[in-house]
Amino acid sequence: MGVTSYAHETTTPVAPTRLFKALVVDSDNLIPKLMPQVKNIEAEGDGSIKKMNFVEGSPIKYLKHKIHVVDEKNLVTKYSMIEGDVLGDKLESISYDLKFEAHGNGGCVCKSITEYHTKGDYVLKDEEHNEGQKQGMELFKIVEAYLLENPSVYA
Repeated sequence: MGVTSYAHETTTPVAPTRLFKALVVDSDNLIPKLMPQVKNIEAEGDGSIKKMNFVEGSPIKYLKHKIHVVDEKNLVTKYSMIEGDVLGDKLESISYDLKFEAHGNGGCVCKSITEYHTKGDYVLKDEEHNEGQKQGMELFKIVEAYLLENPSVYA
């Protein structure tokens, strides 16, 4: 098994606490409202496993994440994708480490580290990461736009 890591930073005019609440704390409720391709997000067991189900006809049926850390005080979350179509036969899991920090005039910088844990001797291609990063940024931008349009939500 190999591990390939990528670091990324994104800035936004949205306050870090609002963004953290939307993307992390209340994502089970908010994401299905904002993204029509997401049918629902179900908590399993003690709530540390989250299964995101997609609507029929979507290229992805579901994604399952294991939540390791949700630190509301320090605005940090760590979780891993442990099941789903995205992993295919080449990836064991994908780990995410996100930190939301104050930046500029009330805005935020979101710092992320993504680690791809591959099966066997498979070497991840940059294009594969770039596609996943693009989809993650699509979600980020949708939530950002919603928060900018609704300044009292998660305030």
